[in-house]
Amino acid sequence: MTDMLRAPAEVKYAEELDWLESIDDGPKPFSWRLSPKMVRLFVLGSERADGLDREISQKWFGDRSFVERSIVTLASDRGLLLIGDPGTGKSWLAELLAAAISRNSTLVVQGTAGTTEDHIKYSWNVSMVIAKGQSRASMIPSPIMTSMERGVIGRFEELTRSTSDVQDALISILSEKYISIPELDEDNIVFAQPGFSIIATANSRDRGVNDLSSALKRRFNFVRIPVVTNKKSEAEIVRFRTSELLRRHQIELDVPPNLLDILLQSFADLRAAAASATSDDEKLESALSTAEQIGVLEDAILHSTFFGDRTLRAETLAGSLVGSLARRSPEDLAILNKYWHGVVEPRSKEDGGDWPQFLEGGRQAIATLS
Repeated sequence: MTDMLRAPAEVKYAEELDWLESIDDGPKPFSWRLSPKMVRLFVLGSERADGLDREISQKWFGDRSFVERSIVTLASDRGLLLIGDPGTGKSWLAELLAAAISRNSTLVVQGTAGTTEDHIKYSWNVSMVIAKGQSRASMIPSPIMTSMERGVIGRFEELTRSTSDVQDALISILSEKYISIPELDEDNIVFAQPGFSIIATANSRDRGVNDLSSALKRRFNFVRIPVVTNKKSEAEIVRFRTSELLRRHQIELDVPPNLLDILLQSFADLRAAAASATSDDEKLESALSTAEQIGVLEDAILHSTFFGDRTLRAETLAGSLVGSLARRSPEDLAILNKYWHGVVEPRSKEDGGDWPQFLEGGRQAIATLS
């Protein structure tokens, strides 16, 4: 297999999926490759009580009820809509579910203002149409149409970013389970095969961009993914993603637990400040999600590796945090400066440890950007 910058879940965890499929004796809906229990186990990881001969790694960190409700929805004839703030792991959960159920998570439509009906139905190979006319051979099926023909899971990212015309086209697919091709006289209907379903994601911060119609909402079961606020769970997610990053870049660098604690505490402080803010000008533009914490840590690790002594230090972490979160100038810088003086400085005096170095690194970064 050739190297990939980012392998899809079904490739990355192919060995686990093969093994789970070999021992799976549970009932499987439609054309599913794994039973619902095995899908849940693949996503959430194994426990000692499962009595397996090998350990299955946990890949998504969150309430198991969200995963179970998602799996049950996909076993029905309804679509699944994962909705939540940026960085809550919606897309990752959708990818894992599609990989476990269909062994293919790449049949994806990305919702944007430029997404058209062609992107969710079909288009035409113009040169073939000119040479031989319109036929099924000259048709280019969308990822959604392909998933219908194969009876597998299709994915639709950022559904609320798409216009109402595109959303309306999706209603007929979810309701009728077929796509008509009026340009053809024969073989002009593509019927969905058993096992077809759609996992869509929507950003709760996009409310009002292109609101879903009540008709489309009725075709989906909603699963709301909350922001992770439990420090232990968030630490597990950051460690998991960071270890993947280090393997991908072939970097050998330890992340000191005390620096991870500082990162988690800083984000918790900034979230609390955002929650008590009375206007948007008093809030950072950043969503302060777990994904952004991982981005801050990734930036600090790469900086330490390429321009440091291959040791992660508090000053570098502070500089990465300020650089990543200061998106608006001067608003975000003013908020971070207030946090550094009002929270980080007193904490560095009281707690010591790596906080004084974190304080100094943040001050330098703010001064450089101001």
